[in-house]
Amino acid sequence: MGVNWRSAIAQNTVIYSPSAPPRGIDPLPQERNRQELQGLTNDYRVGALQRDIDGNLWVGSWLGLARIDPNTGNILSRVSLPNIAIGGLVQDRVGRIWVGTYEGLRRVDRQTSQVTAENFSLPSNRVLSLLIDRRGYLWVGTDRGLVLISPDQGLRMTTLQQLPGVSANALALDPEGQLWVGTLEGLVRVNTASAFILDRVGNIPGTTVQALAVSPQGTLWVGTLNSLLELDATTGAILRNVEAVAERQISALAFDQLGSLWIGTDNGLLRYDPRVNQVVGQVPDLPSNRILSLSPDTGNKLWVGTSEGLAWVSMSTGRARAHLAFTRSQ
Repeated sequence: MGVNWRSAIAQNTVIYSPSAPPRGIDPLPQERNRQELQGLTNDYRVGALQRDIDGNLWVGSWLGLARIDPNTGNILSRVSLPNIAIGGLVQDRVGRIWVGTYEGLRRVDRQTSQVTAENFSLPSNRVLSLLIDRRGYLWVGTDRGLVLISPDQGLRMTTLQQLPGVSANALALDPEGQLWVGTLEGLVRVNTASAFILDRVGNIPGTTVQALAVSPQGTLWVGTLNSLLELDATTGAILRNVEAVAERQISALAFDQLGSLWIGTDNGLLRYDPRVNQVVGQVPDLPSNRILSLSPDTGNKLWVGTSEGLAWVSMSTGRARAHLAFTRSQ
């Protein structure tokens, strides 16, 4: 099944070989630095957002990692990281923040904002997605497969490098506790206990999966390069293809407490009501129309990470405002 069982101490240093990024993945920091030397300005993209157990919001951007009060927008702390290109954030069961960068994985104490572990042994230095399963274990998606890590012991438990579709772009946990992985060639369902592949769904429009979300009803919503799909989370059967967003590149998906699905695309942020199968709104005045990350119902707001910075959307009026500390425009 392409599964290698192995444990490693978290502090082991690994030398990674360079490789070209897969389709739809942002350039590595050194590639970005070359662009800046050619006269381009700093990169303000906000690729990851995570609400912690204290109600604060962690903002992972290409300018660094910060913790803010979502009610006021005040910056509470900043975290010094050796690499500032952040591709994923997640919180484990005891409140530690795990940070996936383009040069590996870091663990941060949310109270002190100090890095407490780094240099985990991974199949690739480019972390694209993170997820905590029902047992509290950490799944790390890279552009060369999946890794299962014990957060408490800091040990690598399993590596699934021969992942169909190679790149683990997005992760989601279904109602049965199994892991769905969005890849360059569709979807893969993985048993979280054994790391064995249970199923593969490759015949989906758009092929490359960039975003996943599980609805309150337990169905799996899938965003691809040109479609939005609803799937049966057990069988992988396609239940719905949302024609209203056909040909849009889906980059982020998140359900709010009212059951609305927020759809981040490469050309705007949409609000979709699955009950009536209609797009019921589009949010204007964001820093950029290229949406990268979403955090609904955080400080009574929807927080939106874009390619040009961070913004928040009022859940009552639908109006957006940029967070000036994280955007290019002052």
